[in-house]
Amino acid sequence: MERNIYLKSTDLEEVEKIYFNCFENIERKIERIKVIDSLNRITSEPIFAKVSSPHYNASAMDGIVVRAKDTYEADETNPVRLTYEKDFLYIDTGDVIPEEFDSVIMIEEVVKIDDKTVEIFKAAYPWQDVRPVGEDIAVLEMIIPAHVNIRPVDIGAMLAGGVVEVDVIKKLRIGIIPTGTEIVDPGKELKPGDIIESNSRVIESLVIERGLIPNRYDIVEDDFGMLKAAVRKATDENDVVIINAGSSAGSEDYTSKVVDHFGKVYFHGINIRPGKPAVLGVIDNKPVIGVPGFPVSAYLIYELIVDKLFDRYYHTQSKERVVKAQLSRRVMSSIKSEEFVRVKLGKVNNTLIASPLNRGAGVTMSLVRADGVLRIPKSIEGIDGGTEVEVILMSPRANIDETIVSIGSHDIVLDIITNILNNKYNGLYFSSSHQGSFAGVMAMKKGIAHIAPVHLLDEKTGVYNVPVIEKYLGKGKYSLVKGLNRIQGFYVGKGNPKNITGIEDLIREDIIFVNRQKGSGTRVLLDYLLKNNNIDREKIAGYPREMNTHMTVAAAVLSGSADVAMGIQSVAKAMGLDFIPIGVEEYDFIVENEFLENEKMVKFIEVITSETFKEETEKLSGYSLDDVGKIIRI
Repeated sequence: MERNIYLKSTDLEEVEKIYFNCFENIERKIERIKVIDSLNRITSEPIFAKVSSPHYNASAMDGIVVRAKDTYEADETNPVRLTYEKDFLYIDTGDVIPEEFDSVIMIEEVVKIDDKTVEIFKAAYPWQDVRPVGEDIAVLEMIIPAHVNIRPVDIGAMLAGGVVEVDVIKKLRIGIIPTGTEIVDPGKELKPGDIIESNSRVIESLVIERGLIPNRYDIVEDDFGMLKAAVRKATDENDVVIINAGSSAGSEDYTSKVVDHFGKVYFHGINIRPGKPAVLGVIDNKPVIGVPGFPVSAYLIYELIVDKLFDRYYHTQSKERVVKAQLSRRVMSSIKSEEFVRVKLGKVNNTLIASPLNRGAGVTMSLVRADGVLRIPKSIEGIDGGTEVEVILMSPRANIDETIVSIGSHDIVLDIITNILNNKYNGLYFSSSHQGSFAGVMAMKKGIAHIAPVHLLDEKTGVYNVPVIEKYLGKGKYSLVKGLNRIQGFYVGKGNPKNITGIEDLIREDIIFVNRQKGSGTRVLLDYLLKNNNIDREKIAGYPREMNTHMTVAAAVLSGSADVAMGIQSVAKAMGLDFIPIGVEEYDFIVENEFLENEKMVKFIEVITSETFKEETEKLSGYSLDDVGKIIRI
């Protein structure tokens, strides 16, 4: 079948310049609505006050209203007596100042002599504690300019200024078309090859968050005629159309052809990663955008193109919140494309640390876990660890500053810790970057993590963690907070279909293995066992294939892409796999001594020694908490 070829892979800067300019003179529809219904709407014109606020001279205090000249002789030794109705009147906050008076004395400074007489011990001055006409808002004063988002305080100001109706730019209606023969709505029974459709719901939510009107259509199969009909309908019924998937170079990717059929394709292919195969076109003077099917790609194209189109339409400017951070490890990149890397953020020793996450375009959880995005220009091959970089924030800065940064080994108990911390200590967060035990040791050495979960076996002594810390971090500066003892072993399919019994089976010709990444404690243990059993790792099919967590290698076994992997018993139970135990290892936390007294670390230890943590861990299998929370000085 015929395959599409990208028309051209164009730099993002050029795409923005040309495509956005297509809509510079687009007609903006205006509607008049009640001010009380205008929250988060965009003004079309400046809003001017129709009346002053206050619109009369008003008392700013509870007290008496007087003529200032009648009080000038008053002081502590010479009080002045005033007579009711002749020299003063009682007045409350907000009351009208009678024309014959010009000053207010608060009631606390007035001494009542009798029902008709008061004394004052301090002179007043003209217009003391009086709110003059227009003190807050003057008639014809501009309250808010054009093209701004109306906030709650703006509504209050408009109402105070006598404005009850306001002209705003009409909400755009956004058509969203999910496409793909292989995608199905959530909740339906899945067959091999089916993919749950979620991208359109993410886009729909982003549109709602922006304050616009989403119009999601039913899934359209990969059929040129069906997609033509859907796009024609969506273009007629909406102001902007977003087509999800079908923008790549496959034989059934029809988005660019359909857009070209009804209008004009300006760009098919943007020089960025992820997000390259986007389609940017126009039909009937309306933007029609084809976003890629991978979740991260779809999200980025929405943020980089679609959301900025909305800014152009509304004459607003979404300000990117950018912070400077130190990169925790080297990130490689292609010089051919601009790249956007999701990162976790946390402050360590007054330095913001950015830890890169999984970069796959289909890894939805990298968006969920990300605190920000690192933008890497196409002109460089990568950025070294330790380099100061700019990160576009996706999470509130306050959350990031109150985050415990963890770099090291993966375990599902880290999710339990995260959940308890967030629930028990509102505002304290836990950022876990699964780079492996040895990466955790190096992170502590560089001072870019608060704690490092590790389970590193010393080959010479057979002792966990302490010898490795002494070797690479020395003595006197670090401590080990004891965590859990956990059972390591082999994941195999339910019923153990290949009859795997031990490590010697890994070299069988009918066995496919999947490995953990270099530097992980599981990898260290595996290599130790292979060496002790005189097994040549070159004979293990799949040994070079690496994954970063216990969950991902277990998923490979569950899916059938591997027959066996090494990991922990709790994950085997969670994934419904059989498990062959090998032995018990120690999963502990490296901490700098100075951080032990920090409030964040105190709370962390409170969590891992709590009954809640014990109860949640017991629901899993393969753990014991004999010494949890015990501190060992190195």
